[in-house]
Amino acid sequence: MCKVACALAVLSVWADTYPRQPGVDVEHYAFRIALSDLTDEIRGEARVDFRAAGVSELYLDFASGMMVDGVTSGGTALAFEHRGGRLRIALPAGGERRSVTVRYHGTPAGGLRIGPNLHGDRTFFSLNWPDQARQWLPMIDHPYDKATSEFLVTAPARYQVVANGLLREEADLGDGRRMTHWRQSVPIASWLNAIGAAAFSVRHFGISRGIGLSNWVFPQDREKGVATFDVPTRNAFAFLSDFVGPYPYEKLANVQAAGLNGGTEHASVIFYGEKAVTLKPATNLVAHEIAHQWFGNSVTESDWDDVWLSEGFATYFTLLCMEHVEGRDAFVSGLKRSRAAVIGLESNLPNTPVIHDNLSDMKKVLNRLIYEKGGWTLHMLRGLMGMEAFREGIRDYYRQYKGRNATTADFQRVMEEHGGMPLGWFFDQWLRRAGTPVIDGTWRYDAGAKQVRISLRQTQSGAVYRLLVEFGLDGDRVERVEMNSREAEFVFLAEKESGAVRVDPNTWLLGTIFFKKQ
Repeated sequence: MCKVACALAVLSVWADTYPRQPGVDVEHYAFRIALSDLTDEIRGEARVDFRAAGVSELYLDFASGMMVDGVTSGGTALAFEHRGGRLRIALPAGGERRSVTVRYHGTPAGGLRIGPNLHGDRTFFSLNWPDQARQWLPMIDHPYDKATSEFLVTAPARYQVVANGLLREEADLGDGRRMTHWRQSVPIASWLNAIGAAAFSVRHFGISRGIGLSNWVFPQDREKGVATFDVPTRNAFAFLSDFVGPYPYEKLANVQAAGLNGGTEHASVIFYGEKAVTLKPATNLVAHEIAHQWFGNSVTESDWDDVWLSEGFATYFTLLCMEHVEGRDAFVSGLKRSRAAVIGLESNLPNTPVIHDNLSDMKKVLNRLIYEKGGWTLHMLRGLMGMEAFREGIRDYYRQYKGRNATTADFQRVMEEHGGMPLGWFFDQWLRRAGTPVIDGTWRYDAGAKQVRISLRQTQSGAVYRLLVEFGLDGDRVERVEMNSREAEFVFLAEKESGAVRVDPNTWLLGTIFFKKQ
């Protein structure tokens, strides 16, 4: 987490349009939330512990539809203004470490879904992605300012409550309510804070690398939960721990949640759409969300422009899990499906690079190119660097930025160190440029010279790509060349004519290839 001293230093490199607060660094949130079966209104109290340097106000994102009942610091009431989705708090003179407490109530318009699950039972589930935490929690609702957090949730005793981190306390209050206290001791971004309150079947199904694994599913779906989560969770957790580094949090809980599709990677407490819990393993979905615990959660993008550092990484590491568990053929099939998806997506998203340019509309923070092309960029980087250097680079990137924020420039720097080469051209053409290359090519065999002659031409509009291209000749023979011009010819010695020459036989190149015998 960036401390006050570095806030001004990094401000100049941030690009999205969120209004940051130089001189303010939140270190911890303590949220007290009261839930009820009589109303959808919640009552809350948020204590915000932060460092401040040279500031007279604290700004918190908080939906205008929520009512602020008061703000205090050390028991003293503070002046505040709540409008336009921001809570401005006047700060008295004081030291570097500060704390304010906000008391509030209201019915969230978003961020916290209150309503029935697929079985008709009342439930409460947070849905903070990407900037909806502000709908029910007063906080800095942007990934640049990570903080530890805790939830003390009071709810009717028939509910079980799950949240980030470790369970600290459960206390029956004697009036039909129970208070449940969870604490997250590792700094996380705002959207990763989560609570779920429902009638759950809770199953603790093992410990991996010292971390407890559990499933929280609706009682009607207990057997489905076992089938959906157990094996995929064990496989993905073990692979990622070995490939990347130690798991960053205190537990890993899979939670069946109402109100969403797919999954949401909340730190240590992953929410899955209720209909995704079936009688078969959710292998790829589980691997994707678990991969986020390392990339997106622990190493978090500093800026929404760099959201590929979350989604592109989770997409590629899902494929790597597939390669580890199911084998190379399954991995290559996944890569080819992803490549076809990128080509199709680009026709619908013209002029759209992977990295955003000064993102201002949060409805556009995600598109499938960020997932699929972002993942393919990592695959091509692996092909360029070699597997060993790539893996060491990934592990070092995680070591350096675990629990912190990172940018694409940070990732590039680490990979350059391990690859022993400049990579600016690579990151520019695959992440900052829209589109992918299109290659037309032919081959022929010159019997007199005993040569295979290959001609290639880049036909896409715009600048030429710098490409590493492989050709499969006789048997297992593979030749690798670099193409950095519009047209190029390559010649290889061959004692006899091959039955066929293949382009990209090992699936390393993202693009459209037309190739035939002359």
